[in-house]
Amino acid sequence: FLGPFTDVVTTNLKLRNPSDKKVCFKVKTTAPRRYCVRPNSGIIDPGATVTVSVMLQPFDYDPNEKSKHKFMVQTIFAPSNMSDMEAMWKEAKPDDLMDSKLKCVFDMPHEHEKPTHETTKLFAALPVKGSSSMDDTETRKLVEECKKLQSEIIKLSDENQLLKDERRKSRGIVKEQGSPIPSLVVVIAAIFIGFFLGKFIL
Repeated sequence: FLGPFTDVVTTNLKLRNPSDKKVCFKVKTTAPRRYCVRPNSGIIDPGATVTVSVMLQPFDYDPNEKSKHKFMVQTIFAPSNMSDMEAMWKEAKPDDLMDSKLKCVFDMPHEHEKPTHETTKLFAALPVKGSSSMDDTETRKLVEECKKLQSEIIKLSDENQLLKDERRKSRGIVKEQGSPIPSLVVVIAAIFIGFFLGKFIL
């Protein structure tokens, strides 16, 4: 889950059934009050894939606190005469159950990357031309675009920092001197802002 955690953060979990039988699944968590899972159970047809959305509720993030949150995906081959899924899970034998355990990781952006995420929030709040408010589909598309751009900027930021470190080592400079030079990340962010303003407002 990528921070900041002041809003709901959604991560998608893809479940694929590689078998030639129908499979029932159920998603469990050690912190049910902190997450909303949709769907949290269901049936996957042979060879099919189901996307499960895991929504982390807003909370006060403490970088010193290690996450102990875990998820478990339980699966079982669907009986041919299944009529009640809840009853099937209750009557299931331990030997018939398969499970996969997942540990949650909270990733908070570095201090110098925070403006990038604030800019991303602005993108999500921008209305599309010709409408007073965006519908869910448009909002999802915009948020997905912002996430992609955010990942690219973080990657460029890391590469830029590596280049700076290598340059300092090659020149034997321990500390940077002189006036600060605008970061490559700021320039890239400005280009993205111009692109989005042109695409979604003009």
